Amino acid sequence: MWLGLAFISAFLLGCYDVNKKLSLNGNAVVPVLFFNTLVCSIIFIPFVVLSTWFPETLSGTLFYVPRIPLEVHGYIMLKAVIVLASWHFAYFATKHLPLTLTGPIKASQPVMTLMGALLIFQERLNLYQWIGVILALISFYMLSSSGKKEGIHFTHNKWILCMVLSAVTGSMSGLYDKFLMSFIEPMAVQAWYNFYQCILMVFVLVFLWYPTHKKTTPFSWRWSIVLISVFLTIADFVYFYALSFPDSMISIVSMIRRSNVLVTFAAGALFFHEKNLKNKAVDLFFVLLGMIFLYLGSK
Repeated sequence: MWLGLAFISAFLLGCYDVNKKLSLNGNAVVPVLFFNTLVCSIIFIPFVVLSTWFPETLSGTLFYVPRIPLEVHGYIMLKAVIVLASWHFAYFATKHLPLTLTGPIKASQPVMTLMGALLIFQERLNLYQWIGVILALISFYMLSSSGKKEGIHFTHNKWILCMVLSAVTGSMSGLYDKFLMSFIEPMAVQAWYNFYQCILMVFVLVFLWYPTHKKTTPFSWRWSIVLISVFLTIADFVYFYALSFPDSMISIVSMIRRSNVLVTFAAGALFFHEKNLKNKAVDLFFVLLGMIFLYLGSK
């Protein structure tokens, strides 16, 4: 059961990336991101209200949002800042780059998380994990070669830098999650960090984007913007539900979840008619092979 849920979560994450690309093509980034956080917050409002005022209705279910002390909200606010930074970088990169490039770069995030764990938590890597890291580095070099054929130079392209920074800050979020989950329930983190992201985005929208919006790309509403939030929220919920099974293995679930890159790659080829697919497919193979070795090293 939990294995099937992991694949469903991966597919939904792929759909999230595809709708993100549809929403951002020729569109203003900041309003899209604001509506993304707004819809996510709206989705969680009923669960927070019921859990607070009518706790018996959701108590004992995966939808229950437990009360947390005021000082703990500061930790969740920091989580919101880190995730929002990662999303900002990712959204700008996704707007300007092919999915067949951004997907594999994002898929290398577990390697960065592993290296962060090595530095911060002083975890030691075994042979399989080192092979996974090396394969990820090889795939990144190959991706840079594929990018050059489309006029995208990894060392001089600011959108590539944005995608890398998105993966780095995403890894920071993953490492921070390891700390948060030691004393906060996942549903509480998921609900409250979405609210705080929305509040932060109001300030970004009003004070940073709106004063100069006439000089930048105009915003146009698309229903795919709503689907970004819907697919992301359901994907995360299915992920946590899969982990709730007593016999589930987080290493396998996390690896399967990263296979969402196959969905984004296929969408880039079929719907967006992106170029140089044969070379990028080889690059993607090395990324996935690296993920397999990381999984073998975690057993």
